[in-house]
Amino acid sequence: MTDSKKQAVTGAFGYTGQYITKRLLDKGVDVITLTNSTQRANPFGQIIQVSPFHFDKPKLLVETLTDVSVLYNTYWVRFNHKLFNFDNAVSNTLALFDAAKKAGVERIIHVSITNPSENSDLEYFRGKAVIERALKNSGMSYAILRPAVIFGGADILINNLAWMIRKFPLIVVFGDGNYRLQPIHVEDLAELAVRMGESRENGTIDAIGPETLTFRQLIDAIANSIGVKKPIFSVSPTMGYWLAKFLGKFVGDVLITRDEIKGLMNELLYVDSPPAGKIRLIEWMQHNRQSIGLRYAFELRRRVDKHTAYADLAN
Repeated sequence: MTDSKKQAVTGAFGYTGQYITKRLLDKGVDVITLTNSTQRANPFGQIIQVSPFHFDKPKLLVETLTDVSVLYNTYWVRFNHKLFNFDNAVSNTLALFDAAKKAGVERIIHVSITNPSENSDLEYFRGKAVIERALKNSGMSYAILRPAVIFGGADILINNLAWMIRKFPLIVVFGDGNYRLQPIHVEDLAELAVRMGESRENGTIDAIGPETLTFRQLIDAIANSIGVKKPIFSVSPTMGYWLAKFLGKFVGDVLITRDEIKGLMNELLYVDSPPAGKIRLIEWMQHNRQSIGLRYAFELRRRVDKHTAYADLAN
């Protein structure tokens, strides 16, 4: 459908939000973005309107969303930190949804995660489930997209795995490495989000790619794509966490958390659903073998540095 009203994207200067914004602009949509990084380098120039989130000023948040027909929400955090945490991410998202309803927003496209559960002992998956329930009960039209792992462009996981494989003399996997995941390309996710924004049917979609890989197969595929042959060692989740913790101190970032290791090994990044994306990770890595993993991509710098372009926060 075609809608003359403007549409809003959270985090248009970030990762997923930037791809969604580009697709909307290519369709001639009037886009605004809500962001915590209003001073960040803007890849879209003056084409889009930029506004702070105003989580602490509900009336301003409602005003920002007035005349918005569709809200694409990519806002979230990956782990707890002194500057941000899951509890705040949940309360902020609920405030965003409440403001959207009061502003008359017709539809919300929300990016969640595979296998969310309010009974989960993992805050990431539990928080996502709380938000999903609130959106479903809001009375607004919605589509919930549940990606497992997103790759392409300025991604963190695949790039940094490739970086470590390039830099270190051996490769480490947690346990046997036979737990599965289903990566989706960021372009496929953005295309799906925009397509759902043109609908008004409520629904939840497992936004997974066309390949199901075990973690060990993923490591092998990355190593093969960049032409590296190194021994692979299995370590316990606890030892793997402390190795990652040590390396994180060395590079100045959080490589992986205990919860992320547990979620990965419990196959929370796997679902028994048909693929929603078309781009195959292994083919993509072959096409990009000369560039993936050349620079480490910093999660923390992307969160803390509010000025530098997202893709440039790497060394």
